[in-house]
Amino acid sequence: MKNINKKLQILLLLPLIAVQIKCGTSKNSVVQSGKAEAWITTTNESSKLQKQSDLVFNNETNSNPTILVDASQKFQTIEGFGFSLTGGSAQTILKLDKTKKEALLQELFSRKNDAIGLSYLRISIGASDLNEKVFSYDDRPEGQTDLKLEHFDLGPDLKDVVPLLKEILAINPQLKIMGSPWSPPVWMKDNGSSKGGSLQPKYYQVYADYFVKYIQAMKSHGIVIDAITPQNEPLHPGNNPSMHMTALQQAEFIKTNLGPAFAKAKIKTKIVVYDHNCNKPEYPLTILNDPKALPFVAGSAFHLYEGDISALTTVHNAYPKKELYFTEQYTGSGSSFESDLKWSVKNVVIGSMRNWSVNALSWGLANNENYEPFTPGGCSTCKGALMIDKNQNIKREVGYYIIGHASKFVPEGSVRIASNISGNLYNVAFKTPAGNIVLIVENDGANKENFNIKENQKQVSTSLDAGSVATYVW
Repeated sequence: MKNINKKLQILLLLPLIAVQIKCGTSKNSVVQSGKAEAWITTTNESSKLQKQSDLVFNNETNSNPTILVDASQKFQTIEGFGFSLTGGSAQTILKLDKTKKEALLQELFSRKNDAIGLSYLRISIGASDLNEKVFSYDDRPEGQTDLKLEHFDLGPDLKDVVPLLKEILAINPQLKIMGSPWSPPVWMKDNGSSKGGSLQPKYYQVYADYFVKYIQAMKSHGIVIDAITPQNEPLHPGNNPSMHMTALQQAEFIKTNLGPAFAKAKIKTKIVVYDHNCNKPEYPLTILNDPKALPFVAGSAFHLYEGDISALTTVHNAYPKKELYFTEQYTGSGSSFESDLKWSVKNVVIGSMRNWSVNALSWGLANNENYEPFTPGGCSTCKGALMIDKNQNIKREVGYYIIGHASKFVPEGSVRIASNISGNLYNVAFKTPAGNIVLIVENDGANKENFNIKENQKQVSTSLDAGSVATYVW
């Protein structure tokens, strides 16, 4: 009789257990209770990605501006938010003692409550200007070449970028990685220098094979390169390292050499063109307009040191099936927390997303207190998201919060949904795979704004100080 009663009790409890499991895996408790979370960063730094009191949905009537969120209108699927893991960033992080390093990586890349959940990294193919020295994977003595790439070697990256990526991927195996070269080996260039010059056409095929070897070498270490760009900032040959590559040259390289080389080696890594400023949308369009290059191209990548973020929509409208990427924007040592927070959230995060980008990346992840390391002639004012000093103190700089306001709440697979710009309240909205709605808002005005957020007949009333940024989740 006792066994029968126990079975009856279990049967009666099963529906309740099922409901509890469903609630626990689909949406968080805030969603279930009719409340919205609010996380805020203020320009005076009194609050940095700090959780506020929950907002309660109500039927209040007022004359304040309203941000209308419409989850029925869906746009692009998001691949992730993050930074460039430069060689210098990797070196800086690896200098931390084991306990501090492990805690920091968990904070950056896990999806725990106290983490910011970075989901996308960009790395350099060879050195960027935020390495301590210039190198490629096949450097030869002056006057020598290596047409069969017999001397190809990941070199310095095996000491910092590769081992750190392995630790990161152990935390987030779904992390997406894009590779971009600043310069090929100098023996392939017409000026024989790491700075400037152009790729000689006679080495196009060798350089395509170089990309293949790179992707295969990284895969041998368990690192999958999701996408590459043929050249970082191809119209800026003044950096060290750097290279000039016109749109016609890039189109020729892709259709004749790089695309076929990937196909022959059965490489699925995406080829993403341009990787430079928003003032030249004609550059990626020139490549996409080439019928032989087009099939090999997955999308176009942009920075915003010049131009307007709407350039991404210009390219999207011409080729709506090709993806858009936002791959770099630095914060500088000479600018303020306030100005960088406002401008970058408005343009890099909200602007790129509202203009069809599938990711948003800031520049270097970490540096020391002197903005090092950087190459001779490299960027000496680029401020990482983290500043780690000689005593292993970690300072979270403005870039950490710019990206954190998105990465913490908008995982890979989220979909951008519709929301209106109301006055100075710039914003973008998403629906996550778990079913949550996320709204990121930046008050671009000079005064505090009182406003409403409305979605599916639910409304909350709130306010945001001038220049402040908030992420709302329900």
